Amino acid sequence: MARRVVVRRGKKVGAPPGTLVHIGQKYLDETPVRVIEYDQDGLTDTTLTSPSDLSEYRRNGKVSWLNFDSVNQPEVIQVVGQAFGLHPLVMEDLLNTDQRPKVEDYDGYLYIVVRMLRFDTTRSQIQSEQLSLILADNLVLSLQEMPGDVFDGVRERLNAGRRIRFMKADYLAYALLDAVVDHYFTLLEHLDDQIESLENDLIDNPTPATLARIHHFKREMLMLRKAVWPLREVLSRLSRDESELVSAETRLFLRDVYDHVIHVIDTIDTLRELLASMLDLYMSSVSNRMNEVMKVLTIFATLFMPLTFIAGVYGMNFEIMPELEWRFGYPAVLAVMLAVAVGLVMFFRRRRWL
Repeated sequence: MARRVVVRRGKKVGAPPGTLVHIGQKYLDETPVRVIEYDQDGLTDTTLTSPSDLSEYRRNGKVSWLNFDSVNQPEVIQVVGQAFGLHPLVMEDLLNTDQRPKVEDYDGYLYIVVRMLRFDTTRSQIQSEQLSLILADNLVLSLQEMPGDVFDGVRERLNAGRRIRFMKADYLAYALLDAVVDHYFTLLEHLDDQIESLENDLIDNPTPATLARIHHFKREMLMLRKAVWPLREVLSRLSRDESELVSAETRLFLRDVYDHVIHVIDTIDTLRELLASMLDLYMSSVSNRMNEVMKVLTIFATLFMPLTFIAGVYGMNFEIMPELEWRFGYPAVLAVMLAVAVGLVMFFRRRRWL
């Protein structure tokens, strides 16, 4: 079943700006919050079953990373917005999970939206969820649509006490963006394997199922390009704008992520062109098979047309006809038919039609 391209917004129609209505799929009834606080000396990792007094995590001088799983409850967003002073439009966008990648500069924080992508091998389909990042002084909020993420590597680096522990919150935000973009390459590897297998099937034995798979992957690549293409603008702005929340050193690392995104976009375009050529190849293969069938039918029809004519002539039942009383009339007619058929076959072979 094909996924929907346009998300239903019936509940939002006519509502004033800043109305907190969840748009998207609901995965959990609760919103667990994983809180990681760290500095050069140590790290604490705790999990809250539900948001409580969150504002304390930005007042202790440490870098705080609060990761929210399955954000789909307006009351939770209300609590988060009040704790960290978020603009009503930001809270609205946190619940509208069909946002395109973007970055917005507000008073005291940056609001960043990216798409976190995973490949469902059982359905050969891309899973896309909205990841919202809020970067403030010594604070990073990451809000997801569903449980599970691609940040295990970032957590391992934090636990190991590497460079990231000596940097500020902007470097943590960079690390999260880098993890998301690096996972795009893993996704592209899965897609490349699927498309390569599809190409082999297309060459060996194209069937209507092959055509359906080509259209499926063309649709997936369209959704992937839609999720990744705007991210180029986001990273370009983060790496070039003189925001007080992003240091000059972190902007250098963001430029590296920008280069990775360009590489991803180029790969996506290459795979899209490959799928387009595969579609053309499928149509050509079907057309060639149809031509071969028509060629065989035409040859058979051409062979039997003179034979049918001869049989029709000698089947007219006139009383006075040559060869009717001839003893060798029947064998002679059969010999003529055989000679005509053999002559046509030799003619077809000489013209390389057979």
